[in-house]
Amino acid sequence: MNATLTLSGALEKARQAETRLNCMAYIAENTSATTGQKKNNTAKTGPLSGVFLGVKDNLCVAGMPASAGSQILQGYVPPFNATAIERLQQQGATIVGKTVMDEFGFGTFNVNTQKIPKNPHDPTRATGGSSGGCGAFTAATGMPSIAESTGGSISAPAAFCGVVGVTPTYGKVSRYGLIDYANSLDKIGTVATTVKEAFDLLDVMAGPDSKDSTCLKPFPEKKATHKAAIVTELFEKADAGVRQKTMNAVDNLKQAGVQVDTVSFHHIESALFAYYIIAMAEASTNLAKYVGLRYGEQPAAEENETYTEFFTRVRGSFGPEAKRRILLGSFARTAGYRGKYYDKACRVRTLVIDEWKGALEKYDVLLTPSMPCIAPKFSEIEKLKPLQHYAMDACTVSPNLAGLPHASIPVNTSENMPVGLQVIGGHFQEKLVRRYSEMVEAAVSKT
Repeated sequence: MNATLTLSGALEKARQAETRLNCMAYIAENTSATTGQKKNNTAKTGPLSGVFLGVKDNLCVAGMPASAGSQILQGYVPPFNATAIERLQQQGATIVGKTVMDEFGFGTFNVNTQKIPKNPHDPTRATGGSSGGCGAFTAATGMPSIAESTGGSISAPAAFCGVVGVTPTYGKVSRYGLIDYANSLDKIGTVATTVKEAFDLLDVMAGPDSKDSTCLKPFPEKKATHKAAIVTELFEKADAGVRQKTMNAVDNLKQAGVQVDTVSFHHIESALFAYYIIAMAEASTNLAKYVGLRYGEQPAAEENETYTEFFTRVRGSFGPEAKRRILLGSFARTAGYRGKYYDKACRVRTLVIDEWKGALEKYDVLLTPSMPCIAPKFSEIEKLKPLQHYAMDACTVSPNLAGLPHASIPVNTSENMPVGLQVIGGHFQEKLVRRYSEMVEAAVSKT
C-alpha cells in the first residue's frame, strides 16, 4: 500500500478538509490518542505503516470521542478499540480522526446531524449518508477511511463523492466496538481512492472474532464464469444521466470480454419497505438504553423532578429523525402489530435473499447504479418528505438487506458530479467483486 505522508502532513490535510467541508468530528492532533496508537501497535512497522485513516464516528477508537453523530453521546470516550480498528493498528495504520455522520446512521444524505458535511465537488450539495464524512474526507485528502453501512451508507457517499466504497458480506468483519444502528444489518467497510486500497484494508479487518458471534469464517471462493447481469428495475429507477454513464461502464465490461445479460427482480419495492421496518425496529431497541442512567448523557436530576420528567428530558436530546425511527420501530414490534409488520418484513427479507442468491448462482456479479441520482443540493433536500428520503435508497437497500458484498466504483460524471456503478456479489465472494471492480476501474482510467 502506498504510504508517503507523514503524520504532520496527514493531520494538516485533515484540518484543511474540515475547514473546507465540515467533515471531521474530531482530529487527533497533539493528543494521547495519536501517541497511544504508536505505543499500542504490536507491529510498529507493518504493511500499513505510514497509512493514515479517517474513521466513522460510530466506531470505537481508544482515547478518541465516539458520539455516533448524536448529542446524547457527546463526551463519550471509549477506553477500547473496535476489533476492526485494533487489527488495522496492529498492522501499523494510524487514525488521524473521526468523521461526521448522520445521528446513529439515520440518513441518506448526512443532513440528520448538527454538523453537516459538504460535497468536495460542489459544497452546495450533499455528501450522501450516513458515512458522508468518510466520503468527503477521502475525496478531499486522498486518505482512506473506515466506514459502516446498514442500508447503503458506504455506497451512497462513495457515489456522490467520486470514490470507491466497499461493503462486505454481513459477518465478514467483526462488529465489536461498533455503536449499532441495526444489529442484523450493520457492516463495517472501507472508502478509498482505488479499488486495491479499499479491498486491501478490508482484508486486514476481516476474519472471525470471539467477541462477535455473528462474525463467520469465509465460504469457498466461487469459480468465475465471466458472466454478469444488470438489474433492470434499478437501472430504470435512475435519472437519465446516471443511467447513461453507468450503462457506458457496463459496455466497457462487455468490450473486456464479459457476457452481460439482464435480470428482473420482483421484490425491489417490497425490499425497501421490509428494510425500513426491520431497521427501525432494531434501532428503537438499541436506543432504548440511552435513558440517562448508564449509557450516554447523564445530566443531574433537577429538584423535585420525577423519573418520567428526567427520562423525557434526556431522551429529548435525540434529533427529529432518531425520534421518528424510535416511534415507528417501537410501533412495528409492539404486541398486536409485530406479526402484521415486523414478522412479515422478516419473511419478505427471506424472499429478497432467495431472489438475489438465485440470480448470483448464474452470474459472477450483478450490476446497478450506486445511487439513482447525482448528489442533490441542500436546497433540494429540504423540500423532500421523509418517505422521499427513504426512496432514494432503492439501489442500495436490497443488497444490504440480503447481506451481500458490494462495491461502488466511480465511472464518470453527470452535470459535473460523480456517478457510481455498484458491483454486487454472492455471500463471501469479495474476490469476485474485487476482480470486476478492478475491471471497471481499469476501463474508466483508459477513457
